[in-house]
Amino acid sequence: METAMQEKTHTTTLQNVARGVLGSFMVLAGTGHLTFSRQEFQAQVPDFVPLDKDTTVLASGVVEIGLGLALLTLKGKNRVRMGIGLAAFYAAVFPGNIHQYTHHISAFGLDTDTKRLGRLFFQPVLMAWALWSTGALQKRK
Repeated sequence: METAMQEKTHTTTLQNVARGVLGSFMVLAGTGHLTFSRQEFQAQVPDFVPLDKDTTVLASGVVEIGLGLALLTLKGKNRVRMGIGLAAFYAAVFPGNIHQYTHHISAFGLDTDTKRLGRLFFQPVLMAWALWSTGALQKRK
């Protein structure tokens, strides 16, 4: 059964490279949550989140590292599940990007409303990237 599933979720060399880049990016971003970008990530935490902003950033950093490592290592049906899970994660953190835009918060070089607005349109790209690079889009066919 696993072999059949792996055949159905075969990914191309380009998808594999894209998944490796995305997984590495996630590990780096998660590390940033815990260390060098911690304050900038706090600027993206919406006020309605019931946890302390620092706690939220630390927890999401651990999750991002885990997602990145899973993206780099999982195979077959688990890789497809990972793509769906990562796309869901990107959707879940999207309110933080909206918060940064609506509250005119400068962080990560996004120091104008135009740049912050542009960032909002990148979130669906990340979602599609996660789904495509893991074969999750193919699995739907």
